[in-house]
Amino acid sequence: NPASQQSAMVAPKPAPAPSMQGGVVSIPFAAEQAELPQGNVSALDTLAQQLAGTEDRVQIRAYAASTGTDGGSGARRLSLSRALAVRAYLIDKGIRSTRIDVRALGTPTDGSPSDRVEIAPVGR
Repeated sequence: NPASQQSAMVAPKPAPAPSMQGGVVSIPFAAEQAELPQGNVSALDTLAQQLAGTEDRVQIRAYAASTGTDGGSGARRLSLSRALAVRAYLIDKGIRSTRIDVRALGTPTDGSPSDRVEIAPVGR
């Protein structure tokens, strides 16, 4: 049936689920906000489910934009608050704290977006 074939071609693809197969989960944050964005909780839920069946470790790398007047210390504090919010969420989902490394990196120096937290697998 050509009509059903056409509608199948037009249907939008679902967004890919976050993967820990060598991948990095990136969680964007609103500028100057440390509260975990509710729209990104499903990505963390998926990640927690993937981690639940393993003993894999992850590293949380948090970034924040500098206001320019604080010499970068404000950006480091904000990035730490973001990292700890993500860490607390994963712990609430049953991931042991000993499997989570936290790095508050402040303002990125490579030109990448600054208001984000990345969760990456840690090599063995």
